[in-house]
Amino acid sequence: MSPRVYKSDKRQSAAEETRQRILAAARALLAAPKPTQISVDAIAKAADVSRQTIYNAFGGKSGLLEALFDSLATRAEIDLPAAFAAADPDTALRRFAESFCRFWASDPVVIRRLRGMAVMDSELDRLLRERDDMRRTALTTLLDAREQTAADETIDVIWQLTGFETYDGLARRDPARDPAAVTALVATAVTAVYAAAGD
Repeated sequence: MSPRVYKSDKRQSAAEETRQRILAAARALLAAPKPTQISVDAIAKAADVSRQTIYNAFGGKSGLLEALFDSLATRAEIDLPAAFAAADPDTALRRFAESFCRFWASDPVVIRRLRGMAVMDSELDRLLRERDDMRRTALTTLLDAREQTAADETIDVIWQLTGFETYDGLARRDPARDPAAVTALVATAVTAVYAAAGD
């Protein structure tokens, strides 16, 4: 093996380790009992790196937040391929709902705080809206793939039902309720809306 390749592999491994440390620091700040405003400076301090390291690793705050969203999704083991592989629309929609509920349940405090902070942070608000739009696009694609054309109103209701606010509202209404029960409730509501719409 060439020494140059070995050094390059070591450098890439070290860079990835630094990226993961920065993402873990960002998540820890958001999950802290007393949350702090998420900023490049605060994250750099928590991760024990320089501001420039964050810019080098992510290109800035937007890139860091995008990576954080991806990291949360990976951690939650979102499984949209299972929804797309389902044979019928009912099963596909149920798996779609279950996948997103699993995501919302995986780190509700962090997700809640990110969404709360977006009220005062236009950049974060834009990124979250883009993510929500991606969920709506995936939902439309899921039905189109089965040659099921749903009215915009039906898509809107299902999209709302599979959003964080719906999941979080149901979960917080009864803290003793098992997340699986909330997921089942959302999935049942989604399939009922689709059936009632007659799409």
